[in-house]
Amino acid sequence: MSGLLSPVSAGTPVEALVSDEAWLQAMLDAEAALARAQARLGTVPEQAAAVITRCAQAALFDVRALALAARRTANPVVGLVAALTARVAELDPASAEYVHRGSTSQDILDTGAMLVARRAVEAIRADLDRAAAGLAGHAAAHRDTPVAGRTLALQAVPTTFGLKAAGWRSLVLDADTRLARLAGGLPVSLGGAAGTLAGYLAHAERGASYADDLATAFAAETGLARQALPWHALRTPVADLGSALAFTTGALGKFAVDVLTLARTEVGEVVEPDGGASSAMPHKRNPVLATLVRTAALQVPALATGLTQSLLSEDERSGGAWHAEWLLLREALRLTGGAAHTAAQLAEGLVPQPERMRQNLERTGGQVVSERLAAVLTPRLGRAAAREALDEATATGRPLAEHPLLREHLAAEELEALCDPAGYLGAAGHLVDRALRHTS
Repeated sequence: MSGLLSPVSAGTPVEALVSDEAWLQAMLDAEAALARAQARLGTVPEQAAAVITRCAQAALFDVRALALAARRTANPVVGLVAALTARVAELDPASAEYVHRGSTSQDILDTGAMLVARRAVEAIRADLDRAAAGLAGHAAAHRDTPVAGRTLALQAVPTTFGLKAAGWRSLVLDADTRLARLAGGLPVSLGGAAGTLAGYLAHAERGASYADDLATAFAAETGLARQALPWHALRTPVADLGSALAFTTGALGKFAVDVLTLARTEVGEVVEPDGGASSAMPHKRNPVLATLVRTAALQVPALATGLTQSLLSEDERSGGAWHAEWLLLREALRLTGGAAHTAAQLAEGLVPQPERMRQNLERTGGQVVSERLAAVLTPRLGRAAAREALDEATATGRPLAEHPLLREHLAAEELEALCDPAGYLGAAGHLVDRALRHTS
């Protein structure tokens, strides 16, 4: 993949981790790990496991040829097993018969998918850590920097930029927590032809307890978790991955859409690092990083829905539902990895504009603190009269600190202080401090 139509992931670490070559290597890793697990239990010669492992290198195989061969078998593992067997036979003919011993295509592809997912999630989490650190820096630096809090697109009451950044960071940490929990439980797939492991037992000439021993050894060799049950048609691991990836891009997307809003010419409260140029308008400095993150956040939930639909897998192995997962999962991992890497760049390089934040707060002539004035006037006038006075004052468009109607009830110096947005930040600073004490 060149990434021409997906710039959010082009050139990012995750792009290589989910490539065709990466999937091929993961399936080869699964084959090698299976042989080593069987060798641990004495059902495959150690020499055979060593030769199989030596030959399980993606660079030795033609990815395109395997892809074309998959059209005849509906999955790439059948052709891969044949090619791997031939490679092993070249080095040690006696070892060739132990390739894929007792196994089935879905065991190898699903285990490979979990290996790809784990490797991608590790890269995603590294970038989430960078993003969280960058946002923590903004939260601390701008703990008390006033900015307009907006609800339904309009200025509501003042908040601080630090609290906004702390909120973005909180979502990033939530995403990382979900991915960490998920990554620790990604399972091997070991079921045999129809989920009974009969082929493994038959080749090993062992009883049912061998199924448990083999699952344990296979998990140890891959570094994945041991499965509870064979999951050929029980697609919880894939559905959970989709859900966690959708949440992650959604969390990053919230950060991105806020940046897109705050970066508007009319608002101008943040500037992206190294903003993108326009092909037609030389004056523009486009918020490209936020745009890239948002595009991923819009796509991954749809992919996650497709992965969840694959829970509808008939019988002991599905004709079509399983196959439909592969590209959806890869794209979800790729987009999420691209979004995380881009969000880290955005968090680290974002340039807040405190002076513009102050100017925007002044645009309403004090109306942004009308809630505060209501709280002060209500004990003096009563709730209804206080609201009526403020409604009348705000309707004129005059700065509230200068309005004669309000000066009838409040001294000029008191009214001036009450209309200062920086004096009405509530518990924002305390909330930032509390948020920054939490690391997960």
